[in-house]
Formats: sequence, structure tokens, C-alpha cells
Amino acid sequence: MVCGLRAKKAKTRIERGTGMDRIEELESALTIPCATAETIRVDDARRLTGPGLLWDRAGAIIDVFFDDFDPERVTALWNQHARRVLDALDWKDQGVIHRVFDSGANLAISAPMDQLYSAIFAAQTAWHFCAADLLDAEPGNFDAMIADLRAVMAKEANPALVALINAAHTHGVDILCDDDEVSIGHGVGSQTWPVDALPMPDQVDWDHLHNIPIAFITGTNGKTTTTRLCEAIARASGKVAGLTSTEFVRVGDAILDRGDYSGPGGGRMLLRDTRLEIACLEVARGGILRRGLPTRSATAAAVTNVANDHLGQYGVNTVSDLAQAKFAVHRTLAEGGVLALNADDAYVRAEAANTQANIWWFSLDPKNDLIQDVQRSGKCCAYLSEGALIFFDGAAERTIVTVADVPITMGGAAKYNILNALTAMCLCLAMAVPEDAIRDGLTGFKPDARDNPGRCNEFKHNGARLFVDFAHNPHSIAAVCDALSQLPAKRRFILLSHAGDRSDHDIISVTETALNFNPDIVVAAELEGYLRGRAPGEIPNLIEQAAKEQGLSANRVWRANSPVHAVQMVLEEIESGDLALLLVLSERDQVLELLQ
Repeated sequence: MVCGLRAKKAKTRIERGTGMDRIEELESALTIPCATAETIRVDDARRLTGPGLLWDRAGAIIDVFFDDFDPERVTALWNQHARRVLDALDWKDQGVIHRVFDSGANLAISAPMDQLYSAIFAAQTAWHFCAADLLDAEPGNFDAMIADLRAVMAKEANPALVALINAAHTHGVDILCDDDEVSIGHGVGSQTWPVDALPMPDQVDWDHLHNIPIAFITGTNGKTTTTRLCEAIARASGKVAGLTSTEFVRVGDAILDRGDYSGPGGGRMLLRDTRLEIACLEVARGGILRRGLPTRSATAAAVTNVANDHLGQYGVNTVSDLAQAKFAVHRTLAEGGVLALNADDAYVRAEAANTQANIWWFSLDPKNDLIQDVQRSGKCCAYLSEGALIFFDGAAERTIVTVADVPITMGGAAKYNILNALTAMCLCLAMAVPEDAIRDGLTGFKPDARDNPGRCNEFKHNGARLFVDFAHNPHSIAAVCDALSQLPAKRRFILLSHAGDRSDHDIISVTETALNFNPDIVVAAELEGYLRGRAPGEIPNLIEQAAKEQGLSANRVWRANSPVHAVQMVLEEIESGDLALLLVLSERDQVLELLQ
């Protein structure tokens, strides 16, 4: 059923204000109704502040979901109406783009950096006319809607920002912008100003502003460990290193803030710290898709791997779609920057065909076809060979370190950490970190709660070995189970729990993957704060069902009311020679404190 067929004249609500008041006024400045139908769902438009899934431009994006319309017709209308809106706003140098996915499309426009709220309304205006055509509805008055848009643009305009952006480009130095601050350069070579108190370009001391080495790390699994490894290596080189992660932003030993900072906000926070000399930024899917990445001046970037995880948002519905999203990091690279890619991952290999970046492949197999191809063509790559991490510089092999000397590889059993070490090695070489520092960083980084919390941290109790890991998807669980299955044990214990927003099939599938650990005892823990609509006991029941179907008797499946309770049960039972894998998804700090 179609409703709201006649689009009313957009309402303008702008008053004078400063700071957050001004932002709130801009966010609610216009109301642009559209023709609607049950067969179309439109998500809220959002600003893109940097390189992302579609391209490397700032602007605005709308995600539209539909089943009963030809995607070619939808995107053709978008191209037509978005171009008309941009031209009417005198944004003739701005672009229009789209991406079709199963049952929908991402629709985007680019815009000047000082007009991103206006860009949202411009995108909504373009969609207004698309919807009218699709649903045979009467559109609003184009000229009146453009006049309303121009009023918002006049309010948002920041000529001083545009002048600084142009000057920074002329001087070859990066500029980072957000609602509150503008900075030029990075770290020790940066200066930051409030967005409403910007200097004129001739008032800037350009000689003291410069970029620093930056690495972006993304992937389904391994990105946190790789980011931490890169920072440890940079520290070993004597530099003041910093990182962003899903846990905090840190410069040297100083934590700037705690929380999930794997998006562009965390990157800007880090890169504006004037102590910083080298930066390692963990990048998650959500930040890429919601806002984009913070810079186009990175020295290096990496995609560790791509696997099924967090699908179904922003039109990223398949693992191939996810690979496209992860590969947004190649758009952050400065000229000559390096993209380090996993030659052992099929999705990474396939998506690599869509980038012109300078790729350094890495692999666990020196006979991998891509490794051999790039060696023959005289390009750089890295691989595991005869128990050592090797870098091929385009002409000759160089042994960087032996696997036995890298603690997180567990003597070579943890193959996923060998890949993480290869990734970090490539990134740091691309950032011109000396080889001896790379060696020192890799050999000094421990798989413990201090260096790499939550990643296969080992504890001892009653002569038994306990490993804590935050793995939560099939790919990461399979990797850690494979590594620990190679360790001798009298009995094996495993702690399992799952969030309630996963399907029954996914919960059973992940449980079956974990049972490849061949446990003698499975402890199914309730996650009280993560039921997400499920009844208490429902998820442990699914874990027990999967365990029984794999041949475990009922008395070998224990029930716990929380992860801490589950760990306490294991500690009371475990004996010398036993081994426990504790997959902890909540109460992480309490579990680590209990074990320590």
C-alpha cells in the first residue's frame, strides 16, 4: 500500500547557534517526506566523512531495500535525480555513485567537507524524486526544495575550513575534520584548532606540520592481535607508538580513552596526539560502513582475512560483500602505500582484483601460486619457510625471525598467529621500521593478558593449563581449537556461550566447530546480559543438543549460570595434565582477574 503520496514542501528550521546547538539545528533543519510503500524500506541517510565501501569521497549515503523493483531502474533514477540535485546546488564537481546488493542498493553522493549535513538533505531530496517516479506519486516543487536546501547550505558553510583543506592539499599534508576540531598533520607533526576558530592559511606554520607513518589493519579475525604486534614492534624501534582498537586508544603507555574506537573518531583522536610518532589503527566493518575512514594518507594497510561474521547490515549480506567493505582500507593509502594481503584467503584473493594498490602478499606456503608469481615479477612478499618468517624484497630472500622465537605462535601450533606475525612484519617494513626492531617486537610480544589480553592467554592451575580466548565466530573458534588440539592433554575442557541474536543454526554450527577440540567436558554458560529476546536456558540447551549429537553423554555437558561460574566449575575439577579452553564472551575482566 502506498502512503504519503504527495510530498509536502520541505520545512526549514534553522536558527543561530554555536557548537552542539548548531549541529543539532543542522541535523533537524529540513523534513523531506517521500512517497512510501510496504515494498520499499529506506534507512536513515548518514554522512560519509572519508573513504569507505563505495569510494574515497566524503558525502552522504542512503541504503534502500526493495524486492519488487528492477535494480537497474532504481539506480538509473538515482543517477538522474541525484545529478539534477547536485547541479542545481552548484555542486557540479561532485559525484553520484551506487552499489546494488541482494534486495536493495546503496545510493550516495559526494559533497564538500563543510557541507556534509546539507549532503544528507541533498541525498534525501534526490530520493524523494526517485520514490515519486517509482510509486507514481506527485513530487514536491523542485525549485522550492532546492531553495530550502540552499538555506541549510548557507548556515553550514565554513569558508575557513575549505581554505585550510585546499592549503593542506597544496602543502602535501593531511587534514582531519569533524564537528568539533580540525587538525593538520599527524602526531608530533600536527596542530589542532576548534572548528569555529580556524586560522587563515597564511597564519599556519606549515614547516612544522607533517604526516607520520600510519597503518590500517582490518579483517574478520586477527586485526586486534596484528595491531598490537605492530605497536609492539614500533615501540621496539624506539618510537612513540599509538594504537586504536575495540578496547581503547593508547599513545605510549597513556590510554586516552576506553571503548570501541575502531572507527574514524578513534583514528582522529590518536592522530591528533602530539606525542605520537607512528600509528597502528584497528579498523572494524561498522566504522567503515557508517562513516568511512579518517585519512587518505596512510603508509600501509592490511586485510588479514575475510569470513562470515556480522552480515546483514548496510547491504553487506554475503562474505564477498564483506570483502568489499574490508578492502576500503586500500583507499586510505598515500601514493606508493603498501596493501598487505593474505594469499591463503580465497575472498581476499578474489577482491584483490578490484584494486590497483601496491600489494605485498603473505602466505604460510612458499609455494603459494601468488607468492611465486610476485617473486618472478620482482615484487615484495612474505611467507613461512622451513620454520622462519621470510621477506622477499623483490630480489632476494631475507630471514627476519624463526617461528620458534615468536611466543604467540606457540611453537608453530597457532598458524593464525604466524599469519598475524607475517602481516605485522609486512606493515612495519612498509613503514620503514628497522628489521632488528621487527625481530625484537615479535620475539618480545607474549600471549598473555598484558600484551594480548583475550587472545589465547595461558594460565596454570593444579598442574593444568587453561587458555582464555575471546573468539566468537566459526573462523576464529576453528583457528584456536586447531592450535590447542595439537597440545597434549589428559582431559580437555571447553567453555561455550553465545549471544541470543544468533540463529539456532548459527549457534549449533559454531558449537559443532568448537567440538573439533575433542573435549571431554563441555561447560555451557548462560549470558544473562546477551539473551536478546531468548528465554533463559535456551542457548545452553542448543549447545547441549549439538554436543549430544556429536556423541557426548549428558553427564559430560555441564551448565553454568555465567562465564565466571563456568570458570569456577572448571577450576574446581581440573587436574594436572588437563587442558581447558575458555571461550569467554562476557565478564571478561572478572574471568581474567579470577585466573590471575
